[in-house]
Amino acid sequence: MTVEAYPLCWPEGWPHTESHKRERSRFNTSPDLARRNLLNEIKRLIGKYYFKRSNVIISTNIKLRLDGEPHMSQRTPDEPGVAVYFEYKKKPMVFACDRWSLVHDNLHSIGKTIEALRGIERWGASDMLERAFTGFEQLPSPGTVGSESWQDVLQVGNQFTFEECEKNYKTLAFDYHPDKPTGSNERMQQLNWARRKAREFFNKP
Repeated sequence: MTVEAYPLCWPEGWPHTESHKRERSRFNTSPDLARRNLLNEIKRLIGKYYFKRSNVIISTNIKLRLDGEPHMSQRTPDEPGVAVYFEYKKKPMVFACDRWSLVHDNLHSIGKTIEALRGIERWGASDMLERAFTGFEQLPSPGTVGSESWQDVLQVGNQFTFEECEKNYKTLAFDYHPDKPTGSNERMQQLNWARRKAREFFNKP
């Protein structure tokens, strides 16, 4: 998936909030303030000497001006979600939120989430911070993981059933769970992605 600032590039594997469940927040912010605070939180997380604005993509359904910045005065789009892409310790990260009915409230929510995660490091629990960020690593693009299809990841042949996919997932997840000696965060992430693709293929919830 090629990530663009407009239109919204929602990350693979992130669930959407149903439109009727969205609501107005009580955040005391504005579109410009929420955007600036979010960028400042990312800068504090990465470190000001490593931060480059061009390496942060804030993807929304807000149209862009000629300078590439959003028209913050634009009417709130029907899809108010926000996805933020950047690198943290050479790993691609993504944060996404569509919990609130206004784009800038979702921007603010992501900024506050990053602020809270930075607090973990400040309080001396850096190992916990690394574990927390595992869940925000950007998933592979739809269709393949590198040269592997989701069928390859689940180790199923050309003829397969939903039950076989589920069985293989559970067997492989047992071996690759990060808490196991043979575990791998990367492989577990791939397995979770492959399972979602299998469920989509068989139209399973």
